Amino acid sequence: MSDPDDTDDARDGGVGVDTPDLDDPRFYLNRELSHLEFQKRVLHEALDERTPLLERVRFLGIFTRNLDEFFMKRVGGLKQQIDAGVTDPTVDGRTPREQWAAILETTGPMFERQATCYREVIRPALADAGIDVLDYADLTASERERMRAYFEESVMPTLTPLAFDPAHPFPFISNLSLSLGVFVRHDPDEDPIFTRIKVPQNRPRLVPVEEGSRYVLLEDLIEAHLDLLMPNVEVLDTACFRITRNAEVTRDQEVAEDLIEAIEEVIEQRRFATAVRLEISADAPAAMVDLLRNQLDLEPEEVFHRAGPLDYRDFSVLTDLDRPDLKRERWSPLPHPRFAEGPNGDVTVQGADLFDEIAADDVLLHHPYHSFDGTVQRFLDAAANDPDVLAIKAAIYRTASDSQVIQRLIDAADNGKQVAVMVELKARFDEQNNLQWVRKLEENGIHVAYGTVGLKTHTKTALVVREEDDGVKLYSHVATGNYHSETAKGYVDLGLLTADRDVGQDLVTVFNFFTGPSLDEEFRKLLVAPVTMRERFTDLVRREARYARAGRPARIVAKMNALEDPEMVKALYRASMAGVDVDLIVRDICRLRPGIEGVSDTVTVRSVVGRFLEHSRIYYFENGAGPDDPAEADDAGGNPQYFIGSADWMTRNLDYRVEAIAPVTDTDLREQLRFVLEVMLHDNRSGWEMDADGSYDQRRPGSEPVWSTQEILMAATRAAHERDDDRGIDTDHPASPGDLLVTAADGRAAAAADDDAADDADATTD
Repeated sequence: MSDPDDTDDARDGGVGVDTPDLDDPRFYLNRELSHLEFQKRVLHEALDERTPLLERVRFLGIFTRNLDEFFMKRVGGLKQQIDAGVTDPTVDGRTPREQWAAILETTGPMFERQATCYREVIRPALADAGIDVLDYADLTASERERMRAYFEESVMPTLTPLAFDPAHPFPFISNLSLSLGVFVRHDPDEDPIFTRIKVPQNRPRLVPVEEGSRYVLLEDLIEAHLDLLMPNVEVLDTACFRITRNAEVTRDQEVAEDLIEAIEEVIEQRRFATAVRLEISADAPAAMVDLLRNQLDLEPEEVFHRAGPLDYRDFSVLTDLDRPDLKRERWSPLPHPRFAEGPNGDVTVQGADLFDEIAADDVLLHHPYHSFDGTVQRFLDAAANDPDVLAIKAAIYRTASDSQVIQRLIDAADNGKQVAVMVELKARFDEQNNLQWVRKLEENGIHVAYGTVGLKTHTKTALVVREEDDGVKLYSHVATGNYHSETAKGYVDLGLLTADRDVGQDLVTVFNFFTGPSLDEEFRKLLVAPVTMRERFTDLVRREARYARAGRPARIVAKMNALEDPEMVKALYRASMAGVDVDLIVRDICRLRPGIEGVSDTVTVRSVVGRFLEHSRIYYFENGAGPDDPAEADDAGGNPQYFIGSADWMTRNLDYRVEAIAPVTDTDLREQLRFVLEVMLHDNRSGWEMDADGSYDQRRPGSEPVWSTQEILMAATRAAHERDDDRGIDTDHPASPGDLLVTAADGRAAAAADDDAADDADATTD
């Protein structure tokens, strides 16, 4: 069966009417299961013996946090659909109930793998390194005596046992709180009484028996001293448990009289939302499991029996220990050479000099290799204090709880500048934080817009308007990451600082939308969702297909967090069928299946998971048309195009969010982006490659040198800093990654050689 869009594609270099039916569900991976494949890669970092021990502990906690959020958001949303009677399948052919069932079937073994990793690998390795997480029974007599005194003085006063019996209703159990369930009775003739004890979150979860070397879990300490907490009763059974509640609660914004009021209501509703998961100790009595399941209205499949700790997030305290032998070498973000510091840390580029620097040439920032404070924060500092700056506008999606970005905007207003801020109140799990910032900004007389009906504002942009001798100039920051100084230390993001007038005028239009009635549908250079971005990206993909059909160079390299939109997947399939080399670097969800004969033969999908979270988006199009091609007279033939910005290729980004993607036109900056992409495509330490079934194989170096993207970029940034190289990333250092800047054909041959080496290494390991 032919695809209905094939006729149009045939006219501009498509594949003709014999194309397979690209609406067939077999060509699409499920979004939720694809995300769980990413979480398997995260968990692998805890299992990988090459990862330093305390980093492996950190990844146990990251995995817990990620799966918590997944159940709150995605599983919660599916349960809502099931309850509402939704049976429509997604593009991969699964109904909400089928997805829900597949998720529960998939996550059970993942939790078991996490527990086994801790019990059989991490905990013994910690003990070998002199860091013991002990069972309470393993403490010495003197240690138990000290712990009993600590419990009486510092823990017991914070505890509140809540009984469930005819005189007491079933207690409310808050989301993700850790609890101890206890069956007790006063005499042998009475039925057991269930009592819930919340493990306090304001007490150390890992109680130090001997600071830095010996710990006991707080829940074990509480269980060992129930005789003090509940005297004169017989303790029959105990078990730890933890519930997860749905976070997908919404209020119709179109009928809400006040958006702030609506967001406050959503926050409150989450506290009492329905449960979507129960985690409970593996040895919990069946009667307690049944009681909790019935009271929480959970299906048997939603109960996960866990061996070992139920929550590894608090184990991060171990990663703060002064044990450099068990950690990676510390990385401190460096200033960009274009915004240099003097020998004593004095700022040598500031104020007017900073704006002159941006006006001279665009600047590409790469966090956390480049310091956020020394680049983005300095840009805003200069704008707030420069007497020639007339106005500052910024879009805030997430920011730090002690944000200096917000403080600088307040300073700018105090200095008499016009300040307008878009704060997205609907940024999930940051609603409360953003509400507080809205109030603070408004208290300081700053105009704040906080969202639009039906859209989230996800763009990460700032605009500075400055009066200069030759007129008013516009300085823009278009980024892939939030204005958040803390996440900028651990998330890989890009930012473009430019004085390009067209980019600035486009941002003026975007910011006017936040306070005005509508979004303009024409932009000079930016790709803006939801009005121009989808069409423009689709046109760029189709253009590569036309070049491939004409025998010209044709290549697409796209780095993003998620590839979920079915129409973009179709466009990439058609490009591949036309002969375009398509290299995708997708951190997380990917619906596209690579390597399908006749459909995606020329597509590779890779993912990089390392010490930093890959969060940047880079889009590369070879643009191989020659200048003599009249059909492409308006294109820069033979001039590759690069774009960076806030949007993934997800339906929500393209259609339901305000997003901005900027072209990168400076030759040096494009070379830096090409360097980053090619290094990532050849990563044989932290890189993974997808198979057609959606599973991933970790790439291994074999006998080849180890190429780790993030290690290489740290080295390249350090080299640029030491050499005062104004590119910010020294693409000539080290030599081997520099050699990776190759043509698509050579790159594919090198990748095949790497795969052969990886297969050899795996065979040796097996």
